[in-house]
Amino acid sequence: MNRQHIWAVLLRNLYLVRRSQYRAFSLFYWATVELFLWGFVTLWLQDISTPDVKITLVATVIGALVFWDLFFRVQQSLTLAFLEDVWSRNMLNVFASPLRPRELVAGYILLSLLFGFISFVFVLVLAFFLYALHIWSLGYYILPFVVNLLFFGWALGFVILGFTIRYGPSVEILAWSLPVLVQPLSAVFYPVSILPPLLQKAAFFIPTMHLFEGMRAVVLEGRFDVGHVVWASLLNVAYFALAIVFFYWMLSLARRRGLLSRLVMD
Repeated sequence: MNRQHIWAVLLRNLYLVRRSQYRAFSLFYWATVELFLWGFVTLWLQDISTPDVKITLVATVIGALVFWDLFFRVQQSLTLAFLEDVWSRNMLNVFASPLRPRELVAGYILLSLLFGFISFVFVLVLAFFLYALHIWSLGYYILPFVVNLLFFGWALGFVILGFTIRYGPSVEILAWSLPVLVQPLSAVFYPVSILPPLLQKAAFFIPTMHLFEGMRAVVLEGRFDVGHVVWASLLNVAYFALAIVFFYWMLSLARRRGLLSRLVMD
């Protein structure tokens, strides 16, 4: 694996952000809007709740929003980096270059880590000043939650890339719709127990459900639920491996059938 090739993938996307105010603005815009929206909802719930409930509302609702934004930003950064080449009709040049698929994968992962970290820190600072959210009160428990969110974001991202390579830009809507479809079963802002029994069984196979349930256990009960973290980790290992295999399979299939031209013609 050539480090210079990986760095080229990262640098190319950094130049895009530097030269486009819109791309830089998008790193912070939606996170800020959602933080204000859910912050106002949380403040209203505090006003109508009992005193003992007010203590944990900010930590549970705003804290969940911060972590969900990290997951969403990692997935979006990965998929949009690929779609930028599709929209600019540059994808055939990428695949015709000496760049290997695994170097492209590594470059996208590094890019998503960088953008996810920038957005995460920004939202944390904003939530601290607006709502006095101390997310670091989770201590070292935050590490397994963050790592698992990253891997599930990458898994969804590479699945979307695989479908885009196979079916062309017409399926790019998956970049925005797939995380939204996963969110109700992820139990981000509410416990999974309020879902119908059938949806609870389906939610069990969503890693983010275990992560947000585990976070609520830490915040509300001061208890680290090892079971949720273990299940999230096992599911993420399986999903990430399958996503990478699926991405390589779609790329190989597109090359054999000459489908890569769809990425510059649709």
